[in-house]
Amino acid sequence: MFLTLHFAARSDVGLVRANNQDSAFAGPHLLVVADGMGGAAGGDIASSIAVGRLAALDGESHGPDEALDELKQAIAEAHAEILQRAANDPELSGLGTTVTALLRAGSSLSMAHIGDSRAYLLRDGALDQVTTDHSFVQHLVDTGRLSAADAENHPKRSMLLRVLGDVDANVPVDISVRETRAGDRWMLCSDGLSGVVSRDTIAKTLAEVDDPGDCADALVSLALSAGAPDNVTCIVADVVDIDAQPDGVGPPSSTQIVGAAATDRHRPTAGGTGAAGRAARLQARTPEPDEDERPSRRSQAWAKARPWVLPLIALVVVIGGAWGAYLWTQTQYFVGSDGLNVAIYQGIPQDLPIVELETLVEDTGIPVATLEPYQQQRIEATIRAGSLEEARGIVASLDVVEPVTTPSPTPSPSPSASASATPGPAPTATDAPTPATASAASTDAGDA
Repeated sequence: MFLTLHFAARSDVGLVRANNQDSAFAGPHLLVVADGMGGAAGGDIASSIAVGRLAALDGESHGPDEALDELKQAIAEAHAEILQRAANDPELSGLGTTVTALLRAGSSLSMAHIGDSRAYLLRDGALDQVTTDHSFVQHLVDTGRLSAADAENHPKRSMLLRVLGDVDANVPVDISVRETRAGDRWMLCSDGLSGVVSRDTIAKTLAEVDDPGDCADALVSLALSAGAPDNVTCIVADVVDIDAQPDGVGPPSSTQIVGAAATDRHRPTAGGTGAAGRAARLQARTPEPDEDERPSRRSQAWAKARPWVLPLIALVVVIGGAWGAYLWTQTQYFVGSDGLNVAIYQGIPQDLPIVELETLVEDTGIPVATLEPYQQQRIEATIRAGSLEEARGIVASLDVVEPVTTPSPTPSPSPSASASATPGPAPTATDAPTPATASAASTDAGDA
């Protein structure tokens, strides 16, 4: 039995975003989806770097035992390159990307996953979500504080706890090895698809549309029909046994690169002419002024008063806007450091010369130094929250590492103390202290 992949990759900018920050690669041995973050000038760079590093693995030079190590090495190199780009360009600070990748070696698939892009497996008609989102909402689900149904519509479902390149630390990546077999259908996607198309609809489409290219097109179209507020990217890949093919010839094997890493990364959305596209444009459209509308004639009194009334109105508007902005900041929360411990603040982590925009709400008592290194970085950079409950949930999700303590050495008596000590009678054999008693005496002497 000789297995290979019959695959198709698709990506669309969506109906709201100005540019595509997703990237994807599909080849006979490698499938990768990366969803970039960090704004228009960063997310596309981060996802392209990840795909570029991993694309070199699409070959048969690695065996089943080597594939996992090579996948982990490529992920580490992508992480380091993203951090270097951010360090060289301050405007790229905070850029990062999710990564979900499958590397095939024989009948084994090595998987790497970080973030909220997903991998699904359709086997024998049953759909299984293989990956787990590294998101705040998923943490609430895992801890029993939120149902899976409520998580699908939670306003903070895109708030990630782990991404590649977000902090200058070794971020944990989920690594696993899976056995695959002929007839399996894999689907990798960004949250632009899974966030708007239901699991049942995904399962139905994967089961009913045979050709991977047609199936990928159908999934993207479903996301566009649902409004596509984010970039939409997916890969559909069937595991095929070439020996079982009637002519013994496998499917096409030319690689596909889509999204920000592709040469046609500025391609417009495919849903721009449909009803969903028109609706999205209506939401963002600024009303045009009426050409027939003409300004009314101002009286002479208004003309005389205008020189001092307009500056006064402008001042009132500025003060009102500043006050409104301040009130808004007090509805926000963030988790940060008070210099020693993890703390919850009300406001935003910025101060003005005469106004403090942050107030300490809770000192959690958790030393920052007891957290995993990547979480220490996130706490120092602060993690935004929309409510006090959400901030407490973030604190509850932190991984505390107990510090290793070593006993302090018992101080030896000083020469002067020994000299001034009054000699007593030598202990007899029956008076000699036991080792346990001697140890206790030494400890007491040290404490004194």
